Amino acid sequence: MIKSMTGFGQAVLNSGDTQITIEVKSLNSKFLDLSLRLPRLFSEKEIEIRNVVAEKLERGKVSLSIDYQKTGKQEVKQKYNKELFTAYYAELKKLADQVMAPYDQLFAMAINSPDVIEGGGKEELDATLWQSVQKLVNEAIDSCDQFRKTEGKTLEEKLIHYALSILDGLKEVEVIDPKRVEKVRAKIKGSITDFFGNEGFDPNRLEQEIIFYIEKLDIHEERVRLKTHVDYFIKLLEAPQSNGKKLGFLAQEIGREINTIGSKANDAEMQKHVVVMKEELEKIKEQLNNVL
Repeated sequence: MIKSMTGFGQAVLNSGDTQITIEVKSLNSKFLDLSLRLPRLFSEKEIEIRNVVAEKLERGKVSLSIDYQKTGKQEVKQKYNKELFTAYYAELKKLADQVMAPYDQLFAMAINSPDVIEGGGKEELDATLWQSVQKLVNEAIDSCDQFRKTEGKTLEEKLIHYALSILDGLKEVEVIDPKRVEKVRAKIKGSITDFFGNEGFDPNRLEQEIIFYIEKLDIHEERVRLKTHVDYFIKLLEAPQSNGKKLGFLAQEIGREINTIGSKANDAEMQKHVVVMKEELEKIKEQLNNVL
């Protein structure tokens, strides 16, 4: 079973006076590229959230956002020293009268004077609230992971289809191979006979040279390795865990064997099947970019 790196998950909590929505989105990437969008209230939990995402989603360009809204009656957190504000304002007003200046900015100046604002109004993260958010984060990540599994199933079916197409091409190559060898042997003998005549060369030496030449064109080992790589590729697709990187390495090995068969083919009919196998391999590589 393979997983796609494309995914989406959402979890929502609506408790009457509080609404929390968490969304997780994932795209393909070679590494874990995580971006978080958190309300200030949850900023102290950023590392903890990052660790949970890294553990469960492993790899991909992942974004996680938390939307936190209070829908009930809001409590004023900011406190003001009213007596001190009044004193500042009165003093500033006296100074303005002395120079006949307008009063437009006096309120802002007084409210921002030292010690008028008491406390920063920072909201503390309640333990119960954080437990609820933790649960939602895990739900959203699990939902995204399930989305990845579903997408992975579709990818798996495509990859198996492409791999089987390569094996079909290999079967055609195996049918052509013996005929190709005989064709090459007959062509060389015919060319030599036409050039030298029947008495102008040593038949034993010619046979040795033909064998040496045909050995260079031999693709038996490449055929065996190619079939082994493709069979293992399909086996990895059906394994319990996702093996995106290992599948990528195997695809490179499959490509190497196909290219070697093509370079040794020396046969137009065989080359046609080599081209088809290369096309199927390119489709595999394209899909593997999105496999975890």
